[in-house]
Amino acid sequence: MAPAPPPAVSFSPAEVQRRLAAGACWVRCGARLYDLTGFLRHHPGGEQLLRARAGQDVSADLDGPPHRHSANARLWLEQYYVGDLQGDPQGSVENGTVTSVNTRKSDPFMEPKLKMVDWDQDLVDWRKPLLWQVGHLGEKYDEWVHQPVIRPIRLFHSDLIESLSKSVWYSVPVIWMPLMLYLSWSYYQTLAQGNVRLFESFSTEYSVAMPESVFPGLFIMGLFLWSLLEYLIHRFLFHMKPPSNSYYLIMLHFVLHGQHHKAPFDDSRLVFPPVPASLGIALFYLILRLLLPEAVGGVLFVGGLLGYVIYDMIHYYLHFGSPHKGSYLYHMKAHHAKHHFAFQKSDCTIWKHLQNSIATSGA
Repeated sequence: MAPAPPPAVSFSPAEVQRRLAAGACWVRCGARLYDLTGFLRHHPGGEQLLRARAGQDVSADLDGPPHRHSANARLWLEQYYVGDLQGDPQGSVENGTVTSVNTRKSDPFMEPKLKMVDWDQDLVDWRKPLLWQVGHLGEKYDEWVHQPVIRPIRLFHSDLIESLSKSVWYSVPVIWMPLMLYLSWSYYQTLAQGNVRLFESFSTEYSVAMPESVFPGLFIMGLFLWSLLEYLIHRFLFHMKPPSNSYYLIMLHFVLHGQHHKAPFDDSRLVFPPVPASLGIALFYLILRLLLPEAVGGVLFVGGLLGYVIYDMIHYYLHFGSPHKGSYLYHMKAHHAKHHFAFQKSDCTIWKHLQNSIATSGA
């Protein structure tokens, strides 16, 4: 027999007001109260916008203005539910009393979806590593993985392997920027010697000299090469829909990107961990080294490496940063939030976010 749900906790307007005065950010939808204090820095609309709604009924805000929230965003809200408000559910909390405000009823279509997340009744056992469970979800996996939660994810049984699957954000610049700078100087010195020629392995007569003056152009080409590679990987690998009858392809999708959509604010899984990243980076270098002279392929490589660092840092900032309202990064953050909560299978590369932010800012 399933355990009985815990009894609802109720709070008086005075109790809520005391928490607001202490710096908490509580909002309500009808009589239901939500503690969004821990969500302030993640809110796509900015911390100030959310704080301005503290103590108020946000039922109307779910459908706009300032923007319509997705079904997943409303389900996400329920994970912050703390109890019910005593008194008139049509009022707002102000100065310890409930005062009348103009509110709009919640969308009746969404009401059945506004429910507490029951971790014991979920499709997976959150007390165990998830990677070995998701493959059994079959046709239910695609819908499950695109319903985000606010808890961290454990993938592996082994503590060592689990630690290698996570990373702090600053590991990316700390590890890869020194390598990028060293290789940039080294390959520039090689080009400066004047003995590097392109196509020399095919034809000495038609080979092209590569002086040090080509370094900036090759470096920028490497940046764009990374952008193209990131787009292709994100579009066709990270956002593939694995066959429902393939246990291992579902596992592969989850470990590569599905975990990020399931727990988009797990800050230990927002940038690529150094160990698996080094494997991909080494493969990228070897391919360029096989196709091109060492110095030419090397400069393309370091340009691409810088592109990767920029990508991971922007991605982390879009989740945890608080860009100035109206800025390009502000619109990129809003677009990225829509990708996680409303249009999970759409084009979601950083450059697509930038394109949408420019278009939105110019509107």
